[in-house]
Amino acid sequence: MNAAIISSKKDKASINIKENLITNFSFNGSEEKFDNNYIYECTLKNGKNIANNQNIKLYTINSELIFTDDLDKKIDADIFVFISKHRAQEDRASLTCHAIGNFGKAEHGGKERALCYSNPALLKKIFIELNNNAKEPYEATLEATHHGPYMEKPVCFVELGSNEKYWEDKNGGFIVAKSLMGALGRFNGSAAIKNYNEKDTMNKNNNYNYKTKKNNRNYESTFVIGGSHYNHVANKAMLNSNLAVGHICAKHNLWNLDIDLIKQAMEKITPKPKFVLLEWKGLGKEKKRILDLLERSGIEWRRNDKEF
Repeated sequence: MNAAIISSKKDKASINIKENLITNFSFNGSEEKFDNNYIYECTLKNGKNIANNQNIKLYTINSELIFTDDLDKKIDADIFVFISKHRAQEDRASLTCHAIGNFGKAEHGGKERALCYSNPALLKKIFIELNNNAKEPYEATLEATHHGPYMEKPVCFVELGSNEKYWEDKNGGFIVAKSLMGALGRFNGSAAIKNYNEKDTMNKNNNYNYKTKKNNRNYESTFVIGGSHYNHVANKAMLNSNLAVGHICAKHNLWNLDIDLIKQAMEKITPKPKFVLLEWKGLGKEKKRILDLLERSGIEWRRNDKEF
């Protein structure tokens, strides 16, 4: 599998994370350029099985990340990860990740009422790594699906926030870089680290010795409806169950949700979920309407309070 990590010169946190990737991990420069910026490359080795090696390229663009529609038509990769700043009024030290797209208007990039493909297994691994690596003052959380760009390949955002102080914090940038590389390595079965030592997880060739009973096939993907933007039910599902969350439609977006968007979300989570997970107390006045939509469409649903 080929993965593309996308950084932007217009994003201080993105630059910070990119520099940590290059400095601390096995990325090598190349003569190849994109958007007039050099591309860096890394290969995650999967033991003796060369065919299963994962190639990762680190790209830098000159435009804002959320407005870079159709990048998948210019870059050849199977999966895309955007490294980005996170902005919030609370100014908390945050580590976030999420699927992308718009349940309503495209006010922050992308297309109106259009979602991108999401790989919940990778998103789960990134979120677990962020939680495992987070140190004070940082806290990790999933965000609901929001903003662009629009793409037709599996994509997610990994973010450092929530203000300029944290965007430029090298320790925060390292946590995100380490978490991303750990997740990509576990997603593929290996990882490559250059400048730090983890005796419990690495062998002499700087490849992860990571074995788990919960491989990608053990995860059950789902689409979460309801709850807050920083979705506590999705967080709990990712950390305390075999569920892997793709898209999340938060409570503030429920009024936009119709059967077409529900089906679109289900189709664009790969593999396609067998059921929708409802944040039962977070459906508000839309609860009856959402339940009617699901029942009429024959889509299975489960209550979060009955699952955990």
